Amino acid sequence: MIVEDHALFAQSLDFALTREDHDVRVLTPDDFASPAALLARVRELRPRIVLLDLDLGPLGDGRLLIAPLARAGVPVLVLTATTDRVRWGECLAAGARRVLSKAGSLDAVLAVITSLARGGPVMDETERAELIALARENGKEHREIRVRFERLTPREAVVLGHLMRGETVHDIAAAFVVSESTVRTQVKRILAKLEVSSQLAAVGLANRVGWRPPAA
Repeated sequence: MIVEDHALFAQSLDFALTREDHDVRVLTPDDFASPAALLARVRELRPRIVLLDLDLGPLGDGRLLIAPLARAGVPVLVLTATTDRVRWGECLAAGARRVLSKAGSLDAVLAVITSLARGGPVMDETERAELIALARENGKEHREIRVRFERLTPREAVVLGHLMRGETVHDIAAAFVVSESTVRTQVKRILAKLEVSSQLAAVGLANRVGWRPPAA
């Protein structure tokens, strides 16, 4: 089963696999109202192998489907355009059998599918362990960073949100009807709590861990 929102890629893969005598079914994320509906359909069809894209368009991150499918005994091969090895490790930690780059050759994809279908190895165990360790270390680092954001007061969090939108101290002061010196003091406190030295670094850190400000 191919779960992919890029029609041309899915069609190419479908054609290649069919020529190799695989029975192929393509599911398009756009045809489902939610990840749960897509997951239910996959379970209903009980495929031998799922080729899963990480970018499921309106359904979000395909990583959310890996663990439920793995628990159901469905082997998952991830096909992705991302080169982020942390994300690869997260997929493996969730239960994916292997992550393959869409930039690789079609023959390599077919070889892995054939090996998996025959019960053979699909990935070097040392590489698997290294990627999972990388993902777990990154996850630990992100959790530690997010603790810093929890130190922010509600007003400081809102101010940081304005900085993330590219607003200046002058803009924020005008919006809050306070003096610029007051906003500068708040910004200094934000930088201290986040353990960074500049507004740019604070914004970068927020984006890095996916922090989002509260509604103003």
